[in-house]
Amino acid sequence: MNDNPAFGANLQPFMGIPSFMRLPVTRDLKDADVAILGVPFDSGTSYRSGTRFGPRKIREASLMIWGHNATLNVTPLKTLRVVDYGDVSVIPTSIEHTMTAITQTAGEIIETGTTLITLGGDHSITLPLLRAHAKKHGPVSLVHIDAHIDTWEAEFEAVPYSHGTPFRYALQEGLIRKGEYMQIGIRGPISGENDYADARQLGARIVTIHEVMEKGVAAILNEVHERMKGPVYVTLDIDSADPAYAPGTGTPEVGGLTSYQLLQLVRGLRGLNLIGFDLVEVSPPFDHGDITAILAANLVFEYLSLLALQHR
Repeated sequence: MNDNPAFGANLQPFMGIPSFMRLPVTRDLKDADVAILGVPFDSGTSYRSGTRFGPRKIREASLMIWGHNATLNVTPLKTLRVVDYGDVSVIPTSIEHTMTAITQTAGEIIETGTTLITLGGDHSITLPLLRAHAKKHGPVSLVHIDAHIDTWEAEFEAVPYSHGTPFRYALQEGLIRKGEYMQIGIRGPISGENDYADARQLGARIVTIHEVMEKGVAAILNEVHERMKGPVYVTLDIDSADPAYAPGTGTPEVGGLTSYQLLQLVRGLRGLNLIGFDLVEVSPPFDHGDITAILAANLVFEYLSLLALQHR
């Protein structure tokens, strides 16, 4: 009998191997309900890099999460079989090759019927993830929580992809259901006066931080539930949080969401047909006291709790 197991959410935070919530690390998806996948890639970043270290640090921060969600009254790991699948084999010098690897690895997981939660990495990884999910489910309804619209054209001449372009391509490729794409928390200086208008023309419903603050989170969630009719994919850029709550990110924007508002937004997705989630742009080199990684790990736990309620 093993009195000192390597894995298990019942272990003390300082014990065990630091997989996400000390889950078993395996690529055997037999009977798995959910897989945690890391994408340690930041070569799509346009300002300060470091998000390649995000998945590892989020996993480490998750060791402090106890198993029961008191707010939603669910213990996810008692309801779901969850595994840590490890990381995508990324190629730091090639965004195109890395994107192909992401789509392939994500597709292999999704095809088994396992729900995928992905830890980034910069936001460029969401485009290949959406390609994989759309192949399985068809075009998705998209909830995009972010400070930035990320629907710009190529940021760098002759290089189409970056962390500022994924949703332009996703919309152009038909990966997102028409009228079912919401960007929540948008703010900050932009490169041109027509940037927001261009995003709206592409099909995005932009909810600025001003609208969130004026209407309140509950009203924004009501609109989310009204709009999202298909399978819902959620992408959460940690820079949606004010840098006071999440300094460890590559492109911080002042005047953002609080940690509690982000928890409210994720919890408020309860009842939607949730089929996938990614959390991106955690950059540990710029973090202080791991507060960004701790917030990220808890947001993943909230989404995992929603999947448990959906499964139950």
